[in-house]
Amino acid sequence: MHNSLKPKFFTTIKNYSREQFMNDLTAGIIVAIIALPLSIALAISSGVTPEKGLHTAIIAGFLISFLGGSRVQIGGPTGAFMIIVYGIVTEFGVNGLILATIMAGIIMILMGLMKMGNIIKYIPYPITTGFTSGIALTIFSSQINDFFGLGIESIPPEFIDKWGAYIGAFSNIDFSTTIVGLLALAIILVWPKINKRVPGALIALIVTSAIVSIFNMEVATIGYKFGELSSKLPEMNIPAFDLNQIKMLIPPAFTIAILGSIESLLSAVVSDGMIGSKHRSNMELIAQGVANIASGLFGGIPATGAIARTVANIKNGGRTPVAGMVHAITLLLIMLLFMPLAKMVPLASLAAVLIVVAYNMSEWREFTALFKAPKSDIIVLLVTFIITVLIDLVVAIEIGMVLAAFLFMKRMADVADIQIADFDAGEDTDGDLSEILPYYDRMKSDNLKGIQIYKINGPFFFGATDKFLDSINELGYKTNYLVIDMHSVPAVDASALHAFKRLIRTCIKKHIVILISGINPQPLSSLKKAELYDMIGGDEHFFDRTEDALDYLSDK
Repeated sequence: MHNSLKPKFFTTIKNYSREQFMNDLTAGIIVAIIALPLSIALAISSGVTPEKGLHTAIIAGFLISFLGGSRVQIGGPTGAFMIIVYGIVTEFGVNGLILATIMAGIIMILMGLMKMGNIIKYIPYPITTGFTSGIALTIFSSQINDFFGLGIESIPPEFIDKWGAYIGAFSNIDFSTTIVGLLALAIILVWPKINKRVPGALIALIVTSAIVSIFNMEVATIGYKFGELSSKLPEMNIPAFDLNQIKMLIPPAFTIAILGSIESLLSAVVSDGMIGSKHRSNMELIAQGVANIASGLFGGIPATGAIARTVANIKNGGRTPVAGMVHAITLLLIMLLFMPLAKMVPLASLAAVLIVVAYNMSEWREFTALFKAPKSDIIVLLVTFIITVLIDLVVAIEIGMVLAAFLFMKRMADVADIQIADFDAGEDTDGDLSEILPYYDRMKSDNLKGIQIYKINGPFFFGATDKFLDSINELGYKTNYLVIDMHSVPAVDASALHAFKRLIRTCIKKHIVILISGINPQPLSSLKKAELYDMIGGDEHFFDRTEDALDYLSDK
């Protein structure tokens, strides 16, 4: 097996020590306690039963750690998926969600096998910040009904319609529910000052559940909404499907796969920086794929690397995949022993947990800091954010990527420069060509006329060819020799080659000899493949330096 496709577990276990096991054990238990309320809350807000969140964290969490390409990645359900899952469940039902999750897993495995693990490098930072902040606002918006006990049975999925419904129902606010929600929120925020090891979310759920039970408060709980909760792991089950259903689920499956890949690889990159390690991105994608297939087969929801839980793992001493596996086993034990007690948890308390998740996810400092970036980045940020909130996450990423690409190309086109020096004019006619100015006197003394030097700066691609073609049209009839300095051109594309072909034809008609200097490997190879190398004149017309081309002309 190639090393890049070898799970980190089998690498780290070779020199494993008792001391490291104790650190991993401690970290795994603490992360499990953090994951417990999150998994339940995310499942409920995703439109499925609470158990499915735990099933996902147990099954997918174990496999992501065991097979993954990161030493410290913690996997499970995350806030980013909540909105997507809810939409799939609403449109296709739970069976459709399970099928989409399995399909997403297959896509992720294929991405890993095709060595697409570096995909994260091609997602611009303003896009990731924009859609992450957009998801955070969407998560926050989805918790208002439960937090204030508004009693809205059917909440509109669209952002504006949703807030319209909230405003219309605020006269129905339940003060008991609101007090419970505010108490849970206060505990979550204050508890870290008392004890950082035990998560505030767990304490908030325990305290508010106890208060609601002791005082017999009329507040909606998990049990009120879902009834009795099962403490058993589900049996493996292949969902029913047909070809038409698969076709309809391809878009949401791709959404899960792409978002899961981005989030897991982002988490792996963050963790690498914290522990000074390097993850195996392709192996990580394969592990994420296997985990999602397994989660789907056992009735779970999509899973990915969870940044917050991964950071918590690192801060508590976790340094190998064993910590993530311990986290999954601990969740299993908690579910087997205490799951029936979860029915006592108030929905308002879970809403408080997710409101804090949304706040931490919002990255508002990074969001506001980007307003100091170039205007093009600000445009990409705002467009991605607005579309994520108002329309759709996938559409936001697609439009954000297209917009970022266009703005980048414009920026590169603006940077690309065509400079012209005309020796007949006796001066630098366009731009600064200070490095060749000393040759003016030499050309004059040798009485060598009819020379133009073109210098191309920057990538020569379709966005920059207009400048080149304009320059071609301005070729003087008295020009005998055209020297093209390309030492500042790292690459050319098909549009650039087409422009070269037009230049060559123009020069043949006007009996102008073309000389090329300082050409780099990629442009040279492209000219040869396009059969333009020989049209220019072959080896005799290509020089390492512009100075060598001028020496050649002087000798002639």
